[in-house]
Amino acid sequence: MKILIARLNHETNTFSPVPTPIAAFSPAYGEEAYHANKGMRTAMAAFIDLAEGLGATLVTPVSAMANPSGPVHAAAYDELTRRIVEAAPGCDAILLDLHGAMVAENSADGEGDLLARVRAAAPGVPLGVALDLHGNITEQMVQNADVMVGFKTYPHIDMYETGEHAGRLLLQMLRGEASYRVCWHPLPLMSHTLRSTTLEGAMRDAVDAARQLEHGGLPAVTVFAGFSLADIEAPCMSVVATCREEDLDATQAAVDDLAQQIWQRRADYVYRSEALADSLRRAANLAQGATRPVLLLDHGDNCMSGGTCDTMDVLQAALAQGLTGIAVGPICDPETVATLIKAGVGAEVEVALGNKVPLAQLGLHKEPLQLRGRVHAASDGGYTVTGPIYTGQRCHMGRSVCLDIGSAQIVVTEQPHEPWDLGVFHCVGVDPTRFRYLLLKSRMYCRPVFVPLSAGLVECDSPGVTTSDYARFPFTHVHRPVYPLDSL
Repeated sequence: MKILIARLNHETNTFSPVPTPIAAFSPAYGEEAYHANKGMRTAMAAFIDLAEGLGATLVTPVSAMANPSGPVHAAAYDELTRRIVEAAPGCDAILLDLHGAMVAENSADGEGDLLARVRAAAPGVPLGVALDLHGNITEQMVQNADVMVGFKTYPHIDMYETGEHAGRLLLQMLRGEASYRVCWHPLPLMSHTLRSTTLEGAMRDAVDAARQLEHGGLPAVTVFAGFSLADIEAPCMSVVATCREEDLDATQAAVDDLAQQIWQRRADYVYRSEALADSLRRAANLAQGATRPVLLLDHGDNCMSGGTCDTMDVLQAALAQGLTGIAVGPICDPETVATLIKAGVGAEVEVALGNKVPLAQLGLHKEPLQLRGRVHAASDGGYTVTGPIYTGQRCHMGRSVCLDIGSAQIVVTEQPHEPWDLGVFHCVGVDPTRFRYLLLKSRMYCRPVFVPLSAGLVECDSPGVTTSDYARFPFTHVHRPVYPLDSL
């Protein structure tokens, strides 16, 4: 028995100026792809464990994951997908760990086009897919998969479990125990990422309803929040189910009913930002008398949604309001890192920090923030994740420096990086628990680690390519009408 197992993950923000060449994926091929996932918390790792439990021969052509950014370069998309497609003939089953919201320069439906090519290369071979909760599901994806299962958590902590779920169903097909189909219901609803958390609100209720359908006997039901920062036809929510062929009509009815419940609460999937100055005033009130830091989450420049990780609006506004005792990080500015390292630890320096990547599609061109401070520490920017997301994974931010400006200590890195873990501060000798405020460029991924250590959380919207203000984005390809761009 031969099973094809591969991973190709990218969430594409078509408004992001951050490029996505093949190097951004740090791809691993063949045996290296296997070792990059074995023992990890990825869906591909679960596929590997299931296949090895059967004594199957594994074919692992590629494992590639890039942080969210702009459209995938055509050459990168062609090379990474080619390896998967060419490995498909002769395999008895195919399990793919994908994202579901990939857009390439030469493909508006990255996963759909890939699945269609894999299906054509290996007709009749059972094909299962594990996807991110923020997948933009398309008809082509649904038609070319036998099994489709998505994450049920955001922040995402069930990647492995999702892979195990999808793989278990597909192996039932392989053994002749079941024949599965995928059905779905797309909605004209562009949800806000900050309203797709499964910790509370409408999204939690919708995911709970999907779980209830599974407990009632359906093999798999997923509520996909979609990823709306993509100017494609339908960057929208959908409900997807994997069902037995004989139950297709009943399952479609259940999916339609759940989709209708979501639509009735469509306003609950819209995030309405307050003015940045108001957010910072709330933070200052929370900090009074607090013994733990207040989190300031700059979700307008979140690199895990395609942000540049270098906009300075929130820090600049915080300093203007007189906030002190701020730990900030990470800010991506390779030029400043080089300047600080050349100056050396202990040196007094003047720098022009951040705001160096033009946000051309939003019509924004900002000036760097002029700061004076002391080089507190420097490191290679490496740390190991201890929290529940990507536990045990070694992360690298590039060369990293802590700049102390008195009112704030700022972690400056060579690469954009999500603050997954305390390690983003510890690697440059900063204890984030000793500050009044922690300014993080994040939406959700920081929360499992940082929220338990904090006195409160304030979401700060800033004018970046991951802002929650849809009015800033020049959508041209989205099929209209769609909520909330239109009144429906």
